[in-house]
Amino acid sequence: MAEPLVDSHLHLWDPAHLRYRWLDGAPLLNRAYLPADVAAASAGLALEQLVFVQCDCDPGQALEEAHWVSELARAAPRIAAIVAHAPVERGEAVRPFLEALASLPLVRGVRRLIQGEDDVAFCTRPEFIAGVGELARYGMSFDVCARKEQLPAVRELAARCPQVSFVLDHCAKPGIRARELEPWKADLRALSRLPNVSCKISGLVTEAEPKSWQAADLQPYIDHAIACFGPERCMFGGDWPVVLLAASYQRWSETFLAAIAALGPEQQRQLCSATARRIYRLT
Repeated sequence: MAEPLVDSHLHLWDPAHLRYRWLDGAPLLNRAYLPADVAAASAGLALEQLVFVQCDCDPGQALEEAHWVSELARAAPRIAAIVAHAPVERGEAVRPFLEALASLPLVRGVRRLIQGEDDVAFCTRPEFIAGVGELARYGMSFDVCARKEQLPAVRELAARCPQVSFVLDHCAKPGIRARELEPWKADLRALSRLPNVSCKISGLVTEAEPKSWQAADLQPYIDHAIACFGPERCMFGGDWPVVLLAASYQRWSETFLAAIAALGPEQQRQLCSATARRIYRLT
């Protein structure tokens, strides 16, 4: 029997309810993806719990998104935690926003996308660091969605906020399509030396050749992430429905399970569920 999974990185959206400008350029994704769709996509998988991660709706609707997903979770109890958007670039002025999020029991962390910032050091600006530092007051973690070239700046941010738990999304999007390993390997290793950082093994198939990728293309990147952070700081992420640009939920999940099959049972348990449960305080 396959190891039960906790998906630490799942999206839900409804363009008829909230505005997602980035979906205008992604016709496959530009429709509603709701809990019933997750159930259909994951049929046959031992999928136990889901962590919803904010979907880059218009910033003015970010609190509404968190409330909407909280309501969805009433009828879909596998949604066990929410990582909401928060404008941490406001510095200490983000406190009222965080207080509003803290009123929602499922909110366990926040994410403010930095992958689209032209300035590779954007997340080291004083206001950004101050805003992320405020998360410790509310017991919230910070999901980092960054490009591989932003890793040194991410390390500085995490080092400046040692009281905050950081989760690196998608292994920082390594150059799988071009088979690039350095300097990503060295930068990831340096980041992993900070004990307050964990890593999601997610979003890799969309960094590979979308129509022709093979499991062997991903293995060096998965192996390196686990070697750096250890199973106790790595976790599975489905990145559904974005994963559909390159694979079905089933294919990516099975590829992940095959990639870690040589590890011991306890290591597999950490990667598949235990790390996510601990980091996001799932019950």
